[in-house]
Amino acid sequence: MASNRGKLKLYMGYAAGVGKTYQMLEDGQNAKAQGVDVVVGYFEPHGRKDTIAKMQGLEIVPRAKIQYRGSVFEEMDADGILARCPQLCLVDEFAHTNVPGSARVKRWEDVECLLDAGIDVFTTMNVQHLESLNDQVLQITGIRVRETVPDWVVQQANEVVIVDLSPRALLHRLERGVIYDREKVERALQNFFRESTLAALRELALRETAHELEHRDESLAAPQESEREGDTRHKILLLVTADPKTAMLIRRAKRVSDYLGAECFAVAVRPTGDLSSMREANRESLEKHLNFARNMRIETRILQGRDVAQTLVDFARRNQITQIFLVRLPERFYAPFWSRGLVQRIVRLARDMQIVIVSSREPVTESKD
Repeated sequence: MASNRGKLKLYMGYAAGVGKTYQMLEDGQNAKAQGVDVVVGYFEPHGRKDTIAKMQGLEIVPRAKIQYRGSVFEEMDADGILARCPQLCLVDEFAHTNVPGSARVKRWEDVECLLDAGIDVFTTMNVQHLESLNDQVLQITGIRVRETVPDWVVQQANEVVIVDLSPRALLHRLERGVIYDREKVERALQNFFRESTLAALRELALRETAHELEHRDESLAAPQESEREGDTRHKILLLVTADPKTAMLIRRAKRVSDYLGAECFAVAVRPTGDLSSMREANRESLEKHLNFARNMRIETRILQGRDVAQTLVDFARRNQITQIFLVRLPERFYAPFWSRGLVQRIVRLARDMQIVIVSSREPVTESKD
């Protein structure tokens, strides 16, 4: 079944306007010229004349119309594409969140359906939409990106192409009105489109692509080495709580585990071994964080124990954990069964492991870009 799965080619940039969609359409045109059956599943023109011109001659699958709160929205029609069954489908804005009422929540989930059906897909996204980089992007830009793609989805891409343009050249395009309408330019210059911000995002994109290539080369060159390492490989454990900073902790631990090629576990500790005794608000937050970890392809557990530090470290020893990731919890999260000075107790009990205490910065604003 896996051999019949379609191939995913991802065009990654660091900001709107670097040329991701243009390059995707150009490669789509080249594929069509070579006799490949190509359709456009979704295309967002943004009024960019050069990009729109690249659409000429390509078949477009009509968008699905979905009613929501008295308005009609248009989304990519994954079912229509499956019925058409092309060899290759071009899909813009991979990280997009579909309007409520759609068959799937995210466009990348629609793309997964196409790939499972054996359809090859070319798609576009910016590096700031990669889930594990969400906190780094916040620190660079002061903006919390809300639309993200899990790292495992990007890692399974057969090919990742970095579409690059210098920040100065990108700003010149913006100022000429090539990227956005004139009325949007000033707002853009105050958000992502500051030269220092663009330079930092560009470096992030280049570094991410380099790491991805290095990881793939190592996987192909020495598969036996990982097997020989056996139990000496890194294993990461993170403590899941109801604290909002846990989402940041999950991203950080996942990113490190991917970099090291390590197994990663996310555990919560409760006196009863389940969440039934928690207040509703805290239970919902904890469930949300556990689900987030699962979506990041992290194995999750709820451990039973009244001594959180001892329970956590015992689990770590049984599973030969090498690193434990923690956030420092505020006083309101200490219940009677939590020992005071939790971080200090874990450090004292786990002297043979590396303890990573993750710090954070508060979000400034939110963005879909």
